[in-house]
Amino acid sequence: MPREIFIVARDRPDLYRYLSQTFADAENVQVIWDRRAGERRVASIEARRPERRRSDRRRRASVEQELRTVGYAFISIE
Repeated sequence: MPREIFIVARDRPDLYRYLSQTFADAENVQVIWDRRAGERRVASIEARRPERRRSDRRRRASVEQELRTVGYAFISIE
């Protein structure tokens, strides 16, 4: 059974409550807050070091846009 995750924007507590209540009994659905707070690396320090990360690890670039426009993003993990 695929695992389904709703990521809810921090400024939408109403939506978080609604989705949490709606899917409270669903074993494969999880509702979580968006935990990202911005870029964690400090640009001034990192400017002196070469970039070691190979690429952006986020699989869905549209998550950020969905969080801004709809207030949540839905992800299904097989």
